[in-house]
This record gives sequence, C-alpha cells and structure tokens, in this order.
Amino acid sequence: MCTPSGCWGGVPRGHIRYDNLRAAVERVLGLTRGRVEADRWTAFRSHWGIEPFYCRPGIEGAHEKGGVEGQIGYFRRNHLVPVPEVSSLAELNAMVDAWDLADEGRRLRSRTRTVGEYFAAEQPLLKPLPTEPFETGRWFTPRVDRFAQVSVRGNAYSVPVRFIGRQLRVLMHANDLIVFDGRTEVTRHERLGGRGGSCLVLDHYLEALLRKPGAFPGSTPLEQARSAGRFTPVHDKWWAAAKAAHGDAAGTRALIEVLLLARHMDHEQVVAGLAAAYRVGALTADAVALEARKLAETDDPLTPAPAAREGLHDGDGPAASVTSLSDWRLAHLPPDNRPLPSVAHYDQLLTPRGRTAGDKEGS
Repeated sequence: MCTPSGCWGGVPRGHIRYDNLRAAVERVLGLTRGRVEADRWTAFRSHWGIEPFYCRPGIEGAHEKGGVEGQIGYFRRNHLVPVPEVSSLAELNAMVDAWDLADEGRRLRSRTRTVGEYFAAEQPLLKPLPTEPFETGRWFTPRVDRFAQVSVRGNAYSVPVRFIGRQLRVLMHANDLIVFDGRTEVTRHERLGGRGGSCLVLDHYLEALLRKPGAFPGSTPLEQARSAGRFTPVHDKWWAAAKAAHGDAAGTRALIEVLLLARHMDHEQVVAGLAAAYRVGALTADAVALEARKLAETDDPLTPAPAAREGLHDGDGPAASVTSLSDWRLAHLPPDNRPLPSVAHYDQLLTPRGRTAGDKEGS
C-alpha cells in the first residue's frame, strides 16, 4: 500500500477503521456494525488482506475516530486555509504530496521522535504486499457516437473522428479517464464531475473540420480550447488576417492546417511560428511550419512564445522575419571554392580577320 509521499512497503496488521465511506458501504444494517459492502470494495480489501472496522455513525462513533479527524483538521488549517489557487487537480495533488512529505519531520506535542521516525520503527511490522497489482479503475465499453464522443457515467468525452461507430474500451479512475483501442491508448481526459458535462479536444475534430470549415467558428471544441488556453489570441489574429487575404473558407482551412502541425511539433513552437508569420503578413501554413522548425533548431526555441501569447500588439518586441525556403537552402550550402569561370578564350572571336586584295579577287 502507498501514501502520497511513497510506499508503506506493507499492509497494516489487524483491522483498519473506516467511517462508512460511500465507496465502500452501500447500507448500514441497523445499530450494529454490520454493513452491506460495495462489490468493488470487497474485491479491493480482499486483494490487500484488509480487515475493516466500521465506526458507528453520528455522535456515538465520534470517539472511535477522533485522532484521525483531529489530524485532518490540523492539515486543513495549516495547508488549505486559505484555499490554494491551482490550475489543475494534478498540481494540487503535487502540492499535497510535498506537504505530506514535509509533515514526516513534525513532532507531536512533547514526543521525542518525529512522525517519520515513528513510522520507520513500525514499518517492519507490516504484512508483506501481494505480488499482483490491483486495478482500481473501472472498465467500460461504450460505442463512439456520430459526434466522435463516448458517454461514460453521464458525461461525454471526445475521441478522434476516425473511431466513429466503433466500440472502444475506457478505463475510468478517480481523476482521469483513458480510452483504448484494443491495447493502444487513444486519448486521455481529466474526469468530469457531476453529469451532463462534455470534455472535447479540438485536435480530435480537425480532419472533419478541414472538409467543413464553416463549422469551425461556432464549434464547442474551439470554445473549450480557448477556455483551456490552447487556442490563443495569436491564433485569432492570424486567422482573421488569413480570412481577409484568402476568404473565410480558405483562411479557416489554412488555420486548421496550422493546428495539425501541433501533432508533430511543440505547441509553444507553433504559437511562436504563428507570431513570426503574422508580423510579416505570411498567411500560409507552410510559412508557419518553416518558422516553427527554425525555432525548434535553435538553442532556446520557446523564447518568443510568451510574447506571442500576450496578443501580438503591434510595435511590441523585436520584429520577426520570415525567410524564404530557397534563401534558407542557399544559406546552408557548403562553400564553393572553385575559381570563377573565364571567357578569355572567346575574346579572339571578337577580333575581325583581315582580308587581302588577292583574297578579294579570287572570291
């Protein structure tokens, strides 16, 4: 068994107290300690060899778990008040891991040893871990609908459009959801809470939108990409300029071709390439790709990206340049040390040949 800061290296002996958590207990049987357990919980504790001890609900069982609730209150007051501001659940979990690891150096009241030292003394008393791992996630086999989405627990998650109509395997964990085609991972999403939500990735729909560019501006995946910061103000400015130069349909197709570059390049490099191309009016996907590749070959390819994300205000920052492909190739050719060609041998053709009187008479 594991804690956020690392593995315990074993399973606790005897019983473990539980406060009738919903994931484990489906129903409390009267005033006794009997419980109707969830099937997944029964499989979990059987795998680890855990003997549960369920506390009495309400005030009658408060003294049975007072120490646990006291430590939870201490952790909340010291680390979660005020509520930390994070951009994702993964970032919050990383912060909690760091706090938990630092807590091993804390001493409780007047005790002589730290929390970590007490655990080091108790660790050899744990039962050995089972040899086989236990998959805590749940498997589903939904079919992909005509909108390239799978429905899991009342929420919709996108997959690439090439899987429309096919049945895929979905592994749902507490925080994320992974979609498989056979044993190949197709995509993964952060798990949505509640019901009726949707998590749509713009990249999954690009092939379909390339054929129908008119559906791009009002699409839900585009809206979610903007909210997540993947579709930046740089994209919007370059898109508007491309539509003005080539027309709505052709300009939108050019933008979609740029978005497809992110499958083979870093997102920041593509954004920086868009910024460079926009400044000089290069409104083709090829120009953006060239600038992105040039940045990828430099020592610090992501340097222009922060300025690009700020919106490309005219006159801000150094002017970008776009190099033509022919000039770039010529600049990378090896030096030519051969002597310059000479036309001196042809100068004799410029001298008129003299003609004598005898030649004139005999002609």
